[in-house]
Amino acid sequence: MRSYKLIVFDWDGTLMDSERHIVDSMRKTIQELDLPQRTDSELRNVIGLGLKEALYTLYPNSDSSHLKTIGERYRFNYFSNPSSSQLFDGVPQLLAQLHKHNYLMAIATGKGRSGLNQALSDSGVKDYFYTTRCAEETESKPSPKMLQEIMEDTQVDIHETLMVGDTEYDILMAKNVGVDALAVSYGVHEKKRLEEFSPIDCLDSVIELHHWLLT
Repeated sequence: MRSYKLIVFDWDGTLMDSERHIVDSMRKTIQELDLPQRTDSELRNVIGLGLKEALYTLYPNSDSSHLKTIGERYRFNYFSNPSSSQLFDGVPQLLAQLHKHNYLMAIATGKGRSGLNQALSDSGVKDYFYTTRCAEETESKPSPKMLQEIMEDTQVDIHETLMVGDTEYDILMAKNVGVDALAVSYGVHEKKRLEEFSPIDCLDSVIELHHWLLT
């Protein structure tokens, strides 16, 4: 059994299989607002950032008013079909076992608060998490502020904390505050890309993640 007390999970691409839903919602927004097209790869690349930061990355020449319009339309499209995202197979069982073994668990996500709250409620795993942080409430990854606030809430120090995520932003956030980062390659960023940022390990499935955390 690992010596960590606190496990902080990213949400999209780590616990929830939401990549297609996010990309499709953004694609629909681009079409409706007649924005310059972006490839699926470009859209996937910003998953994990806060919405404001993601939109600025996609459309850096847009002013704040235009970015706000894009964001509002994206949220409308995303919430029009929230049930299209589901937890990855094995995630409910993993969280239940971690809870049984008295790990503190938290979420650090670029997702908005309303989206995370709905996803937690719909998926039935809300009660497993001691605390959660969304980028719109603090600072977007790779800033370490979300992790710092979670550790303050839980009174757990950096040496007893583990960050689990599927993007380079998760790994960099952890490294920026001195926390161990465990990467998973079944989400958004490919294994080769994740390994460039030197996580302590890079796992290919929820089954591997379960084994790594609980044996």
